[in-house]
Amino acid sequence: MSVKYELVIYWSNEDASFIVEVPELPGCMADGATYEEAVANAKRIIEEWIETARELGRYVPEPRGRLMYA
Repeated sequence: MSVKYELVIYWSNEDASFIVEVPELPGCMADGATYEEAVANAKRIIEEWIETARELGRYVPEPRGRLMYA
């Protein structure tokens, strides 16, 4: 799967890890000790989020691309 959802990635001092949020998929988050690990975990979690939503007959939003502007 090619991740096309926006990923918001930041360092959390409290958790001592990188946190990844996927704004388009409610509750979809991952973390990792390194940036790369956090992104890899997010890819897996996105796949699981979509799979679970489909199994439950829930709506899966299409990726909208970039949501925020600097």
